[in-house]
Amino acid sequence: MREITIGNRRIGKGNPPFIIAEMSGNHNQSLDRALDLVKAAAKAGAHAFKIQTYTPETMTLNIQDGDFMIGSSGLWKGRSLFELYEEAYTPWEWHETIFEYCRKLGMIPFSTPFDETSLEFLETLGVACYKIASFENNDIPLLRKVASKGKPMIISTGMTSLGEIENIVTTIKDAGCDDFVLLKCTSSYPASPEHSNLNTIPYLRDLFHCQVGLSDHTLGVGAAVASVALGSTVIEKHFTLNRDEGGVDSAFSLEPEEFAALVRETEAAWKSLGKVSIGPTKEEEKSLQFRRSIYISKDIKAGEVLTKENIRVIRPGFGLDPKYYDLLLGKPIKRDLKVGTPLSWEQLL
Repeated sequence: MREITIGNRRIGKGNPPFIIAEMSGNHNQSLDRALDLVKAAAKAGAHAFKIQTYTPETMTLNIQDGDFMIGSSGLWKGRSLFELYEEAYTPWEWHETIFEYCRKLGMIPFSTPFDETSLEFLETLGVACYKIASFENNDIPLLRKVASKGKPMIISTGMTSLGEIENIVTTIKDAGCDDFVLLKCTSSYPASPEHSNLNTIPYLRDLFHCQVGLSDHTLGVGAAVASVALGSTVIEKHFTLNRDEGGVDSAFSLEPEEFAALVRETEAAWKSLGKVSIGPTKEEEKSLQFRRSIYISKDIKAGEVLTKENIRVIRPGFGLDPKYYDLLLGKPIKRDLKVGTPLSWEQLL
C-alpha cells in the first residue's frame, strides 16, 4: 500500500496515525475562541487542524419549514438547516489567521470545501489537502473539481453504499487525484460504538488499495484506538475546549486532555502492532530465568534415582526443561545433590 504525503507528514503503515482535530462550529462565533482551540489542539499533540468552509447560503435555502427543518430528535432538533449553519459556519475572513497560527504551532491546517466558491477561496490560502464530508460525498461535480486541484483528498464514507464508494474513487482518480484516504464514518451525532463497524476499515483498504482511517463521532477514544489495530492511518475527531460551554458539535467532541490521550494511545496502539514475531524478543531474554524448570526438591545421595518426591518443576529456569520430567523419573544420579540444585544432564549416570 503506497504511502502519501500531506504537508510535512508521511501517511501509511510505517508512520504513526495522522491525527486531525476538527473544530467545526465549536468556535461559538468567536475568533479568539477559535485561536484558543488551535493552541489547545497543538498542545494536545494534533498533527492537523481542520475547519469547514461554507456560508449558510452556500449550504441551503433560508426556509424555516418543511424539508428544511431538522426534525424532532437529535442534537439539533427543531432547528432549520439555515439557522444551524448560520451558527456553525467559520467566517471566511478568519481562515488566514487560523491557518497561519496553525503553521506557527506546527500543525497542518486544511478545510472541507462545500462548493466551488469555497474551494477556490481555499486555493488562495495554499492548503495541503482537502476533506470531503459524508454529506457531500455524493456531490460528484464537487468531487471532480476538488480532485482536479491535484492535492490529497480525505473522504468520509458515511451513508455510502459500496457502489457509491466505487463511484467516488473512480471520479477522483479520473480527475487527477491518486493520493486519497477513505475514512470509515458513522454519520450520527454522537455515534454509538456498536454501530461503528470498524471491521469495514481493512475491507476498504484491501478493496480500493488506499490509505484508510476513521472519522469518529463516538464519545471517548476507544473506537479510534481500536481502529489503529485494523489499519487506520488517519483519525479525525471533533475538538472543543470544554463541552459544558456548549457549541454545535460539543456534545461529541473531545476536550484537550482527552484529545491528548487520543494522540498518545493511538500512537501506542500503532507501535504495539510491530511485526509477526514468535519466540523471545531481545527484551524478554532476561526474563527467561523466571520460567519453570526442574530442581532437586529434597537432598539426594549418589546412586539414588529421581522420583516425584525429590524433583519438582518450579521457578526459576536454570534447570532442565519441564518437558523432560517424565523421562527423568527413575534415572540414577552421579553424586550427592542438595535441595535447590538445578538439574542438568551431567548429573545423571
